[in-house]
Amino acid sequence: MAHEPVNFSELRGVRYLHLGSEWIQGAMRLNSPNSIELEYAEQMMGWLLFLEPSINFEVLQLGLGTGTLSKFCHHLNNDIQVSAVEINPAVIVASKVMFDLPIESDRMTVIQDDALAYVKNSKNYKTKDVIQVDLYDGSASGPALSSLDFYKGCANTLKDTGVLTVNLFGRHSSFKENINNICEAFDNRVLLFPESHDCNVVAIAFKGPLLEVEWKEVSKRAKLIMEKTGLATNTWASGLHRENAHQENKLSI
Repeated sequence: MAHEPVNFSELRGVRYLHLGSEWIQGAMRLNSPNSIELEYAEQMMGWLLFLEPSINFEVLQLGLGTGTLSKFCHHLNNDIQVSAVEINPAVIVASKVMFDLPIESDRMTVIQDDALAYVKNSKNYKTKDVIQVDLYDGSASGPALSSLDFYKGCANTLKDTGVLTVNLFGRHSSFKENINNICEAFDNRVLLFPESHDCNVVAIAFKGPLLEVEWKEVSKRAKLIMEKTGLATNTWASGLHRENAHQENKLSI
């Protein structure tokens, strides 16, 4: 199977990953390699608003890119086990050599596989607390996987209580299809962050008990996350409150 070529660029202290085009597939600030550089990638960590990592906590990354999210989760908490699925072997090599992903760690597993095949494999069902989906090819025009079958596989791969975050392209024709399929797979339990400056929209989908919480408590949680992790979470609560219908009085999902 032919894979897209991997290449790199650097500008003002930031190294970028590309897949045979000018589109950015990930970034790392050279003097802060464990931080998250892009706004949408920070929002992919939005599951922290709802889940507190504890012993045997499992995070799955579908689409490795520079390994930014996998690396951040690995450094976030020593209880977190991180698995990443990536189909392109050159991306896996690049994440280690060019973007400092700690592949040798006993808490990091990188698997060369197709993401759809992985989530459809019943051996993986109910094994993950969190799934982060960032699947784009070199054209970066829309997610490489967007079918109902794929999102149902993601739901099945989550434990009885779990959260999915997905990077979508808000101004692409695939956006509506993805939202509809995520909503169907997760019983309409889906929230959206506002579109970021680069047209990315991060969706958060929920599996497990219904959640009902005052927005002021969400704001407090976001502030705590910012203090503990350095993530720019100060607009998370207000953005989710503003962007999602029927959430005026409290967060109910």
